[in-house]
Amino acid sequence: MIVITAPTGNIGRQLLARLLESAPYTGEKLRVIVRDPARLPDAAHGRVEVVTGSHGDADVVDRAFEGADAVFWLVPPDASLAPEDAWSAFTRPAARALAVHGVGHVVGVSALGRGTPQADRAGLVTASLAMDDLLAGTGAAYRSLACPSFFENLLEEAASIREHGVFTDAVDADRKAPMVAVADIAGAAASLLLDRSWTGTGSVPVLGPRDWSPNELARVITEQLGRPVRYERQSLDELRTTLVGHGLNEAFVQGIADMKRAKDEGLDAGFIRTPDTTGPTAFEDWCARILKPAVVS
Repeated sequence: MIVITAPTGNIGRQLLARLLESAPYTGEKLRVIVRDPARLPDAAHGRVEVVTGSHGDADVVDRAFEGADAVFWLVPPDASLAPEDAWSAFTRPAARALAVHGVGHVVGVSALGRGTPQADRAGLVTASLAMDDLLAGTGAAYRSLACPSFFENLLEEAASIREHGVFTDAVDADRKAPMVAVADIAGAAASLLLDRSWTGTGSVPVLGPRDWSPNELARVITEQLGRPVRYERQSLDELRTTLVGHGLNEAFVQGIADMKRAKDEGLDAGFIRTPDTTGPTAFEDWCARILKPAVVS
């Protein structure tokens, strides 16, 4: 029995689709924790066991983890909370339930940065790494999917690209760093959940085929759209003012700013690509399939 949290989110829905596709061959039973079962894909109806509620709720995870062999764990960031509450506090009931029910394997979505000089002052990333430590202490074999920034973050810039030919971030325009498609994160999770021969605890970097700078991203987007698109760097003060103005928790906003600063200082740099840590999705392909339709729609 594999339990999937956040099955309607960007990563979880793609993971669920992969596991449903493989289920006739693997015989794996699937259980999902979801607030609104109506949001599950049609392919899941009648094929997965549903536990309704939040996976931050102790009673919900206690029911969901009973009899489970493996769990996919993803915490949807809650911008109304401080970072520690958004990750570790949310995860503590699940950590207790994992131990109580003796769940053997857990795969979690986290962040790159462990072992770097920036890791202890990287805001949301630091909070995510603390969550990993909590899960690693449950007695389950644990693998953290250590992810860089997602290609999909650019979808938040689709309107600005369409209307102004501009996307923004708070890192240097020529700072190269790994990026990854959420489909590749789902693929890495599926592989670990279906082949549970691994033991112990550790992290697995999930990297795209190459590193990208914002200026290089702008060049590819320009080529794909056939019109100029440029990158503008936003200051951290501007970022904080904008996000607080949108109603986000000030501590969470500071966590975002600290993460951006750490990434600009090289938080995601220096991780070695291997066949096991490199996803197949190239940015050029993702841009053509996902970003371009979002911009021109």
